Amino acid sequence: MPILTKLKEFLDAKKIAYEVYNHPLAYTAQEIAATQHIPGRELAKVVILKVDGAFIMITLPASRFVSFDKVKAGLGAKEVVLASEAEFASLFPGCEIGAMPPFGNLFGLPVYADPELEKDETIFFNAGNHQQTVRLAYSDFKKAVQPVMFPVAAERKKRAA
Repeated sequence: MPILTKLKEFLDAKKIAYEVYNHPLAYTAQEIAATQHIPGRELAKVVILKVDGAFIMITLPASRFVSFDKVKAGLGAKEVVLASEAEFASLFPGCEIGAMPPFGNLFGLPVYADPELEKDETIFFNAGNHQQTVRLAYSDFKKAVQPVMFPVAAERKKRAA
């Protein structure tokens, strides 16, 4: 079953309002934000990490990047590494690689989210493919997923001129 179908069933069962948007093929969070004409901070991107050997899902604004030091400190972990697509592909049946929605609870993964996401009333995220996004109220996302909130993001460093 495509993950978008599973996600819709989950949201409908919880009576959560959402909208699905089509967009031109886009692979990076920045491309998706541009095609949807939304600020990068409103697009929740997903990063899969291995923390002391276990997979976790990190959700943060597309305009930010994961701080491995913050994740390590926040979780009291010894080792935090970026999981490869080959390592996590089988965790997301019905989903295109790199287009996972931030609903780790649907895949048996713990979800950690950066508090920066709370600054906007709504969020957009990948719908399980590279041509659709879903928009819903951030408060509904938080209720449905119950992510553990702590600062996991850092701003992009500006290059010296």
